[in-house]
Parts: sequence; structure tokens; C-alpha cells
Amino acid sequence: MVKILVVDDEASIVTLLQFNIEKAGFDVVTAEDGRTGYELALSEKPDLIVLDLMLPEMDGIEVTKKLRQDKVGVPILMLTAKDEELDKIIGLELGADDYMTKPFSPREVVARIKAILRRTEGKAEVTEEKTEDTEATILIGDLKILPDSYEVYLQDDLLDLTPKEFELLLFLANHRGKVFSRDQLLDTVWNYDYVGETRIVDVHVSHLRDKIELDTKQPKYIKTIRGFGYKMENVK
Repeated sequence: MVKILVVDDEASIVTLLQFNIEKAGFDVVTAEDGRTGYELALSEKPDLIVLDLMLPEMDGIEVTKKLRQDKVGVPILMLTAKDEELDKIIGLELGADDYMTKPFSPREVVARIKAILRRTEGKAEVTEEKTEDTEATILIGDLKILPDSYEVYLQDDLLDLTPKEFELLLFLANHRGKVFSRDQLLDTVWNYDYVGETRIVDVHVSHLRDKIELDTKQPKYIKTIRGFGYKMENVK
């Protein structure tokens, strides 16, 4: 059975989420502070974590940061009572897969969980069913992208990308020369329609450029198409 870890310091929210998530057919493990949640993430090996941003002992940002530093790639759905763009972006930049702002509908939480799991399970199926036609290594200029190992090299240097940065780069690399709007990238890479949240794409592109471009003011890999979106150049 798929296991979901719920970490929130409000007992009523934990109870509500546990009831609805179990009702949807998932196994649920809970924690009411960040440190316990972090330890359970390591010991219980959940398939997904529902993680509150504001937690005692260790907040959600720190939990996410430590898990990603430990190379724990479990998907994270972050909950926040703060309706501030900066908090959302920080969480997503550190490696959270999605976020929801309180108050929320338990039904929507379950829907988001299922959407994230479908996306992550889809990646596993693609890896397992890889054929000889699969492009194992993508070479673009001095960039070398290894989809199976989630690694990107600039010349011979391994880059430290967050999961979302990697997924965005991989998507653009697989569609070199094609222009995508911010809404298209949100829908495809994040697998969810973030209405009015296109700033998230801009932030991720900016961070990617800091890591892959020699001159961020004149990028050669990811080009901005003014008034529309972005495209990856087919650099030789």
C-alpha cells in the first residue's frame, strides 16, 4: 500500500487529513513537529510527504532542505498558512513538488496527492520500460544531461540542481527550439494549473541560468521570448 507521511502541528488538521487520505486507500503515518517528521521520512520511507511550512522543532523549509541534502527524493506537498509568493517559491526551490495554502479542502489535498503520485510513478515506468530508442544522454553545447541518474554536467562539473530545476531543464532540452509559455511550463513540468503563479517559472529559470550560463545577461541555452515564455536553444 502507498504510504503517505503527514506532518502538521495542528492535531485537528492531522486527524482530518489522515481520515480523508486513508479513505482514499492510502496508508498514513503522522508527525506533529518537523524533527519527528524528518526522522519518520528516513525510517518509514513514505511515497509522499504532506508537510506543513510552520512547524515546531524544525520548520517545513528546513525539513525539505535536509531531505534533499540527504538525497531523499520523496515527493513533497507543502502546506502553508502564509499566502505569500516568497514562501511558496522558497519551498518549491528547495525541492517541494507542490504547495497548498490553508484553509484547504481535504478532497483537494487527496487530488493533489494522486496527481503527484501519477507523475512520479510515470517517471518510474518510463525508466523501467526504456527502449533502445531512448536518449540516455542529452548533449547541448557544454551541457550533458543524464535523465536516468538526474545529473547535469557543465563541461566536467556536476551541477547542484533541485528536482524541479532538473525537470524544467530536461523538459526544455527534450524540446529544443520550441517556445513554451509560462502557463504551458507550469502545466507540463509542475503537472498542475497554477493560475496566476507564472512567477514560479521565472524564478526557476533564473536559478537555472545562474548554474548553466556563463553570462546570465546574455544566456545561450535558455532564451526568453519576450511577452510569451522560454525556449532551449539547440547549441552545438
